[in-house]
This record gives sequence, structure tokens and C-alpha cells, in this order.
Amino acid sequence: MTSPSDTFLAAAAAVLGPRGLTTDPDLLSPWLTDWRGRFTGRACALASPTSTAEVAALVRVCREHGVPIVPQGGNSGMCGGATPDDSGTALLLSLRRLDRIDPINTDARQVTCGAGTILENLHNAAEAVGLRFPLTLGGKGSATVGGLVSTNAGGTQVLRHGSMRALVLGLEAVLADGSVFSALTPLKKDNRGFDLKQVLIGSEGTLGIVTAATLRLVPAVAERVVVWVGLSSLQRARALLLACEDRLGTALEGFEVMPASSVAAVLAYEPGARAPLAEPHAWHVLIEVVADATGAADLRERTETAIAAAFEQGLVDDAVIASGEAQAEALWRIRESIPSAERAQGPAVQHDISVPVERMPDFVDAAVAEVEGRFPGVRAVAFGHLGDGNVHFHALAPKGTEAQPWYSGTGKEISALIHDRVVEWAGSISAEHGIGQLKRDELERLGDPVSLALMRQIKHALDPAELLNPGKLVTLAPHGPTA
Repeated sequence: MTSPSDTFLAAAAAVLGPRGLTTDPDLLSPWLTDWRGRFTGRACALASPTSTAEVAALVRVCREHGVPIVPQGGNSGMCGGATPDDSGTALLLSLRRLDRIDPINTDARQVTCGAGTILENLHNAAEAVGLRFPLTLGGKGSATVGGLVSTNAGGTQVLRHGSMRALVLGLEAVLADGSVFSALTPLKKDNRGFDLKQVLIGSEGTLGIVTAATLRLVPAVAERVVVWVGLSSLQRARALLLACEDRLGTALEGFEVMPASSVAAVLAYEPGARAPLAEPHAWHVLIEVVADATGAADLRERTETAIAAAFEQGLVDDAVIASGEAQAEALWRIRESIPSAERAQGPAVQHDISVPVERMPDFVDAAVAEVEGRFPGVRAVAFGHLGDGNVHFHALAPKGTEAQPWYSGTGKEISALIHDRVVEWAGSISAEHGIGQLKRDELERLGDPVSLALMRQIKHALDPAELLNPGKLVTLAPHGPTA
């Protein structure tokens, strides 16, 4: 494919205005490498529309000239799903200027906002009217609503509230022909055929470009209790989860597990971070229990009772209950800092995997032993959302390893092994981060042939020319291996 012509760039500039299109390499450069630094591409220009109408008009221009489009939100994805290839033919489409937040409907407990809305800003807007958007993650200061929808993001509150699929009530998206799919007004019951918004959620910009969403809100937290627990095994953590669910019910909102090595990495990396417990423990659990005004009065007492009962059952070796918000936030910072602390240690291959919830402890033990046994010097760690059956299973290269050769050699072998084992245990190679270009070939290798065929049929129906985020998730033709 040849580079886009000056005619195309002039037509795109006419749609977007002087601030809406740039070919300046210095302005493009920060957005051409993914957050993990695994993929770097090139683009013919960076487009920054301010409205759905501009996105639709731009897509029509791209279709006329055969120019591929790579949509991008906060560029905080984990699988290279918002990074163009190195051909330089694609247009990088930033949705960051579509950041409006409409007046919140407090009666319906919902809000409509643009795809470029930063998650933290959405949190603040909901909080200002006594509500909250119940999805959060470490990258809340850069992640955008459009990116969260496109990847069906999860986070630390899925245990109670579900992923983005459960929180999106309505959706607006521009399709590959420039038409606008508009279904922002939610209905409790609507039986007019396919739920088309669900086809777009999690499609990673390959079927349509999300421009706005109507999202579910819930009452603000009136009281929360955060507990840090030390215990001896992931099996005991699973038993503790069940005990907490029995005693605390829907008040249990977060249950995060971390091995000792991940906590130690954060304590060494983060200035001012302090160990929550005095003695070492093989595993750590971060528990968050919340209540709105109706259940706030006795929340701490119920939590203390649940933890005391866990001590009596022999599930917990030590625990600390945060005395206030400052300590609660400090405990959460340890959990949220694990990816950054790990990245500072050197190259690693990351696996966002899930297996049936009840099997996760045994899977982690088996997979860690196999990886470390077959690849001397590699250290395997698993942390994350045990209650969802989803952990981040990472394999860290030996110190001093050169990144790119290791990624394309040993790292790729490790990933193949982990993904093979996940499939054997009836799991998924992508629990919440998506497929992007990082796992596209693995999905092709291990995915259910019927499911893959259906996805290709949908892709062909909506984007037969493969102009929307080409090379990501699923392609119409066989694709060579990625880096």
C-alpha cells in the first residue's frame, strides 16, 4: 500500500480544522509506542476530532481514499491494540477531545459521556452528585471511556459490579462506512433483536469507533473498610474469599491477591511505601468492603467479625484493618504499583488469563513450578483478581537480559506454554486486557474455530476493507507473526 496522498491529508484537514490534524513528528511520537514499550509504529497523521459528526465525516474520507484508521484513547492498553503498524499508511485517530460529560441523571443513576472522557474525571463528576462509577484501575488518570468500552475493561471491582459489559447501558459508534450507530438511550427491556452494542463492546475498534457511552452509576460509598491479610497459600486465600462472601455478601467489593515477591518489588521501588505487616508471608490479600448509607453503620463491625472468624478457622496468619482513608489509600497504592515496580525490574512477558475460579489456586501453583523449572533464571508471579478467576501471570527475565531478543525467543516460548496450559484448564488467554496485536496469533492458534469464523463473518460484514484497526484482534486473511 502506498502512503496516503496529499489529497487525502487536505480532505482530512478540511473536515477537522487547523487543530484537528497534524503530521508533526514531535506531536505524533508520544502516541506511536504502546504503554508497555513492546510495539512502535508509524502513522501518516494524527487526527483529533471534537465531535461524532467529525469522526463520521473523517471515516468517510478515509474510506474514499482507502486509508486505515487506528483509534486510540489514553494509550494505556496492555496488548498493543491502539498502536499502528510500521507501514506509515494508517491514520492515528485520537478520541481524547471527545471528553464531554453530560449532566448526570441522578434519578436514573446514569451518565452519558464522550469516548475521550478520562476515567478519573468521570469518577469525580459522579462523586460530585453523590454517585459513583464502579470501575477503577491503576491507570484511571489516563484510561478513557472509549478505551474501556472497546476492551471490555475489568479492574478491581468486577467481583461486585462486573466488567464494562455490565456497566454500559447505551452506546454510540461510527461504523466503517461513516454511518453512526446511535443507541445511547437505555431501556430496561428492549427485545428488538440483537443487542448490537454488545457486539461493539470488546471489539477493540475493529468493528466501529466508539464515540460516546451511557453508563450505569451506583450510590456513593458512605463507608469502606480496607483490610490487608497475610497468609500461607493461594488455596487459603480462596477459602478466605468464600468465607468473606458468606459473611459480608454484596458488601465485598474487592479481593486482590499478591505474592510476597510482588509486594517486595513495590516496597523497593516506591519511595515511602511501607510493609503493611511486620512478618513475611507467602501471600497477601487486599480486601475492600463498602456500603452506601443504608449499610454503613455496622460495616466495620461486620468486617472485624468476618476477619476474626477467619483467624479462628486458620485461614489468616496476620491482618491489619486500615484505620482511615489515608491508610486505606496507602494499601491500595501497593497493589496498584505492582506493574510499574515490575517494569522497573526488567523485561517480562505478561499474561492476563482466567480459569474457572475454583481452580485458580491449583493452576497458579502448577504453572509457576513448570515455568520456573523449564526456564532457569526466570521468575513467575501471579497477582490480581482471585474472586473473578483472573490473575496477571507474569514471567520475569533474569537480571541483565536484553529485552527484544528475549521477548522474541524465550519470552515467546513461555507465553505459548502458559496459553497452552490455560486452554487445558478450560480458561481464557485474555481475561480483561483484550487481544490487540500481542495475542492475535495466539488467539488464531488456540481459539475455537467456530467462534473465530463467526468473528470473521461479523468483521467482513461491518468492515470488509479492513480499514478499522487492521491487524488487531481478528483479521480476514492469515497474518504473519507479531513481534
